[in-house]
Amino acid sequence: MPELARRVVDVHYHAGPDLYRRRLTTGGAGRAYAGIDGWVVIKSHLGSTAASAWEARQEGLPVSGTVVLNELAGGVHPRVVEQAVCAHGPDSPARLVVHLPTLVGPAHRSRLRREPFHPLLDTDRWRGNRVLDDSGRLRRPVREVLRAVRDLPVVLATGHCDREATLRVIDEAARLDLPRLLLTHATHPMSGLTPACLARLTDLPGLYVELTALTLLLGHRDAQHLGEVVRAHPRVVFSSDLGQPDQPDPTGWLALSERWFKEAELTPGQVRAVTSLNPAALLAP
Repeated sequence: MPELARRVVDVHYHAGPDLYRRRLTTGGAGRAYAGIDGWVVIKSHLGSTAASAWEARQEGLPVSGTVVLNELAGGVHPRVVEQAVCAHGPDSPARLVVHLPTLVGPAHRSRLRREPFHPLLDTDRWRGNRVLDDSGRLRRPVREVLRAVRDLPVVLATGHCDREATLRVIDEAARLDLPRLLLTHATHPMSGLTPACLARLTDLPGLYVELTALTLLLGHRDAQHLGEVVRAHPRVVFSSDLGQPDQPDPTGWLALSERWFKEAELTPGQVRAVTSLNPAALLAP
């Protein structure tokens, strides 16, 4: 069984099958990350990658999985989480990552060129309810999932929550004393958090902040912003959010990251924290 301690730990990589065509399968991603002394967490908007991650680990590959609680995959329901936990295996060195829905509300206008994986995949058909109800409170199924994941070997991630929904999830996670919460691509325009906002969240020990390479590659944020986020919060996780056929492979991601880290004026200790130590701590059982 591969160990989590690695040169780099990428908590957000898309492999096929997914809503859109991807560069690699789970096994292919595992081999690519093994080649750079990395660990990779596979994500698919179609639902769970827990079983494929388990299978990859049986081949000695450094892979763990996620489940995305979209309607297409069974929706926001504790049983969906429990099934994925079981499929992920009892001996994973990394927690399963549970993402709140990513197909919600109006479609986000992506700058990516994307080809559907299957002709029957109509994303608008599968768009479900937002995390909040009309009164601005967390929907009951969301609250039930938060209570369920408190006692499971998982990380809860905010998926495609907007700023208001993310803050409500944080409040409930703090109330329930959830051990791990990841703010997915926290400062992407879709999510809407700022470095100043993140600086006010430093006293929640299980809260981690994700910043992705794709956010920089698409021009939503720049290296200066990366530096501001890292200096604003002690538990930043720098992931890729890659896997698209026309975007960099894992080796290219590392090369680009080194340039961004230099432009952001990060110290070697900060670089190691955001690329390895923090994501490893996030995923550790």
